[in-house]
Amino acid sequence: MAGLIVCSAGAFAADPIKIGVDGPFTGGSSSMGVSMRDGVRLAAEEINKAGGVLGRQIQLVERDDEAKNERGVQIAQELINKEKVVATVGYINTGVALASQRFFQEAKIPVMNNVATGSIITHQFDKDPENYVFRNSAHDSIQAPMIVEEAVTRRGYKKVAILADSTNYGQLGREDLEKALKAKGITPVAVEKFNIKDVDMTAQLLKAKEAGAEAVLTYGIGPELAQIANGMTKLGWKVPMVGSWTLSMANYIDNAGPGGEGARMPQTFIQEPTTPKRKAFIENYVKTFKPKNNRIDSPVSAAQGYDSIYLLAAAMKQANSTDGPKIKEALEDLKAPVEGVVTTYNKPFSKTDHDAITANIPVFGEVKGGRVVFANPDDLKNAVRVKQQQ
Repeated sequence: MAGLIVCSAGAFAADPIKIGVDGPFTGGSSSMGVSMRDGVRLAAEEINKAGGVLGRQIQLVERDDEAKNERGVQIAQELINKEKVVATVGYINTGVALASQRFFQEAKIPVMNNVATGSIITHQFDKDPENYVFRNSAHDSIQAPMIVEEAVTRRGYKKVAILADSTNYGQLGREDLEKALKAKGITPVAVEKFNIKDVDMTAQLLKAKEAGAEAVLTYGIGPELAQIANGMTKLGWKVPMVGSWTLSMANYIDNAGPGGEGARMPQTFIQEPTTPKRKAFIENYVKTFKPKNNRIDSPVSAAQGYDSIYLLAAAMKQANSTDGPKIKEALEDLKAPVEGVVTTYNKPFSKTDHDAITANIPVFGEVKGGRVVFANPDDLKNAVRVKQQQ
């Protein structure tokens, strides 16, 4: 009997640690979702090869939310109730995150948003005594002022138009852009909306053109952003596009072609081997997943996905537990720095701050030759920055 007890305890100790991975692996957001998922897979494989976490292997439970809020809600409940995950990473779309993460909050299971950027995401449960929502992507309250600074201050455009999609992501981002412009004493000359899957932006672009826009500020995702660039080409009207990080998506770059060149956007990670860690990550990713032209479809998503697993693993090791409240507590007070590919996370979270990325970390990327490169030589020199401590 004693032998049986020892054996069953040993078997229990070896149970895998289940981590949910939720993102759009099909549809217009899939270049972000698949890149994120593949970055997560790389990190989990590396950790497992090195012995796992607490002597246990990480098991990823992957689900395609199709960028649909209702699908995200179903998946959240399935991951919690059926799969018994100890944490979940992912969320590409702000709307899906806001609809889904309340289930994890109620179940006291940490969520690490590694791509979605809506400013409200980590503040959705500010009124609750505990908050289980974390993030390691650059939220829109960081990105919008950067976009405005680039267009207005650095490049001197005073007449700007905003084109944003009709989703939560687009409209919350538009609000952040208008707020950042107002701080500079500027009112946009045109504010236009478009829907996901729209293929003709002529009406919106004509309004911007007739209003005298010198630059177009964007909040949307790749396929529709490409239609903006293509619409400009069709009208014979070319002004700079400066927008959120999604202008780096492969389905923007490829669908816009030459018309997409020159677009600029904030990036936490650019596919350049600027540090040994980044070099190893890029080489491993390209070798494992063989992306077209050796270009990661969404480098930011891949890098942040990768780092999110290392952050969770560090918290579990520190807590010596996979219990949700203990993981959360450890994340809020990580003792040892975590070396990622975006940055080295040194005290990335606290009880009142669940955003790992601060305004000093993102740099500007530019579409050039069908890839995203560093827009400014100085950023290339200072490619990895660490979080500003509050």
